[in-house]
Amino acid sequence: MTSKLDSVHARAALFDLYGDHLRSRGGQASVAALVRLMKPLEIAAPAVRTAVSRMVRQGWLHPLRLPQGAGYGLTAKCVRRLDEAALRIYRAGTLTWHGRWHLIVFEPVRDRPRRERLRADLTFLGYASLSESTWIGPRSSIELDNLLESEEVRADRFDAALEGDPRELVARAWDLAAIGEAYALWHAEAVTLISTLPEGAPPDQVFATRSRLVHGWRNFLFRDPGLPPELLPAGWPGEQARAYFEQEAARLLPAAAAFVDRELI
Repeated sequence: MTSKLDSVHARAALFDLYGDHLRSRGGQASVAALVRLMKPLEIAAPAVRTAVSRMVRQGWLHPLRLPQGAGYGLTAKCVRRLDEAALRIYRAGTLTWHGRWHLIVFEPVRDRPRRERLRADLTFLGYASLSESTWIGPRSSIELDNLLESEEVRADRFDAALEGDPRELVARAWDLAAIGEAYALWHAEAVTLISTLPEGAPPDQVFATRSRLVHGWRNFLFRDPGLPPELLPAGWPGEQARAYFEQEAARLLPAAAAFVDRELI
């Protein structure tokens, strides 16, 4: 049976590449280097170029001239998104909870495409919908101001204390059972993926394996709001999955980074 970790779409792979490797290397790369870096993931050059063009149209990348030729760099919007993602993926900061909730209330958005973009982005930032115009999250997001501004949505925001049992609110806002099952499935597939990597594998193969690992893990940003431990069920599968991800991502990083450095020249 094919695992969800076996395949990675070009656009998602480029986001992972810029966030995981290029962000710390100046945030830019030539088109030729991007094509070379996507090859171990079996993503062909035309798919890379199409994905890059789409990311430019969406405001994530901007074209530039590099000594190696035409290339693309990160926009400020993309830097904010990658930094927010890194905070949650690698626990690059301390995600504390003080028993309060970040509440957002905005006027109904009548334009459907804009409404769907807003819903997807708010979910990515860890918010859940209580009603069409009211969203709640365990903490505020550094991206929220820019999101609301770019979508031209005015919102009232509150640092709120809940009167009642926070677990009841969590159960209503998020499907923790489904998220927990997804973590358990990812963990099983990740163990299988790592077990297929032979000892002493070449850097390009290590890069591909680690990229698939990171890609699968990053998908949880669209499902898991990062709730504090006290609001999660006992034996939460996400913690065991996270421990495995952090262990393997760190172990494979040196060889994967060596491959990236080699292909960027």
